[in-house]
Amino acid sequence: QVRLVESGGGLVQAGGSLRLSCAASGRTFSKETMGWFRQAPGKEREFISAIIWTSNSTYYSDSVKGRFTISKGNARNTVYLQMNSLKSDDTAVYYCVAHSLPVVSANPSAFDYWGQGTPVTVSA
Repeated sequence: QVRLVESGGGLVQAGGSLRLSCAASGRTFSKETMGWFRQAPGKEREFISAIIWTSNSTYYSDSVKGRFTISKGNARNTVYLQMNSLKSDDTAVYYCVAHSLPVVSANPSAFDYWGQGTPVTVSA
């Protein structure tokens, strides 16, 4: 069983920054895609960003492009989301996702593996 564990969420003022981390553990699998979704209260899950492991291609939603950066850690099983210029609209639970194939999709059901989520609250 593959396990994804997020960390780094918390409370930050508008304009501030946070860095989320996601570590994959469990059975070995050829993960080709890791990424992030978020879900704000009363809203559907929203695609934020993804990275294709072998090509290093990165993808972002329009809502975070230019403010958020996804990157791989030195350890093969770690991915980060650097979030800058945070706004109150960024308040949500952030979920790490993974897939064994190169997948870029805004559809949550496209991803096999999900973390438990880490909450981010941006105060005005």
